[in-house]
Amino acid sequence: MRFFLGIAWFLMLFLSAAHAEGPVVAEPARDPIDEQVLAANYASSYKQGAGDLITIVVFGEADLSKEKIRLTDAGTVPYPVLGEIQILGLTVGDLERKITDGLRGRYLVNPRVSVQIEEYRPFYINGMVYKPGGYPFQPGLTVRKAASIAGGFRERASLQKLFIIREGDPAQRPQKVDLNTQVNPGDIITVEESFF
Repeated sequence: MRFFLGIAWFLMLFLSAAHAEGPVVAEPARDPIDEQVLAANYASSYKQGAGDLITIVVFGEADLSKEKIRLTDAGTVPYPVLGEIQILGLTVGDLERKITDGLRGRYLVNPRVSVQIEEYRPFYINGMVYKPGGYPFQPGLTVRKAASIAGGFRERASLQKLFIIREGDPAQRPQKVDLNTQVNPGDIITVEESFF
């Protein structure tokens, strides 16, 4: 009986101490289903490029399925029967159709093809962040999130002098941006130093 009274007394002390410090507010959890929907929506319109990692599945045909193959600098992948496939600039749906059309008739009667992006090509961040470098892109990325991934802003970082060079810009011109600007795979972010 004394044992149970001791436990009850300990719990009362613990709860009253926790109550005295104020309520504990939990951070809202990220819903994994929302993140999957975001990733799926992004992947449907995303144009593939050099450095992306993809998986190609042809249902019922293990020899035609390829896991985790990285696109070459030219944006191609070697593929059985079809040879070197040019993927640069294609969406997942475009690539599924291209492989399906290539296999239909010549090799299979009714091929069912699924393509999945395993890893997007990286974005790059340099300047006044703690860990500059290249990092794997993820859908929904902003300049603020990119800086967090890179260890955060340094003390002398200027939040008014943020620039992005977009991957698809042939002139490679830096564009002034803010913390909420969307970042795309292959983009280069520069965080300049504040002198005040």
